[in-house]
Amino acid sequence: MTKFTQALHSSARAAAVAVALVALGAAANAQPKPSAATMATAQQLVKITGAASAFQPLIPGVVEQAKLLFLQQNPDLASDLNAVAAELRKEYAPRVSELTNHVAELYARRFTEAELKQILAFYNSPVGKKYQSQLPWIVQASSKFAHDWANKLSDEVIQKMREDMKKRGHPL
Repeated sequence: MTKFTQALHSSARAAAVAVALVALGAAANAQPKPSAATMATAQQLVKITGAASAFQPLIPGVVEQAKLLFLQQNPDLASDLNAVAAELRKEYAPRVSELTNHVAELYARRFTEAELKQILAFYNSPVGKKYQSQLPWIVQASSKFAHDWANKLSDEVIQKMREDMKKRGHPL
């Protein structure tokens, strides 16, 4: 079996497992379908929070991965694979709505229409707009701090482990 066929079989197995998990999760969380008005409000929330734009890189990324899979098998196909990949990115771009619709449904199942309207009012308020504009910086700064903090903690844990193992007669 070639690497290409192994990768395809592995991808197919992973997809089957994902479908099974989604089906089980859907059955476990069976709830009545939200009303059209609640869904429309949830869609507005998805749009205003920028969740929709967060999904934009997914389709190009999936297409690029597929292209690279075939390119590994035959690098001479680069030109044709690039052309096909460009076409597929355009063809599949509208499918981002599947993701945004799902996120909207998640909101609609957890919040009432009135609650969603209150959340939207917050995001449309001056402080909500400031929150949105500052959130990327806060997330980035928090991530950097957490990374630096974890590295420092790791150094401390390693040092402490060395000391404790040395006491037990195992110099590391």
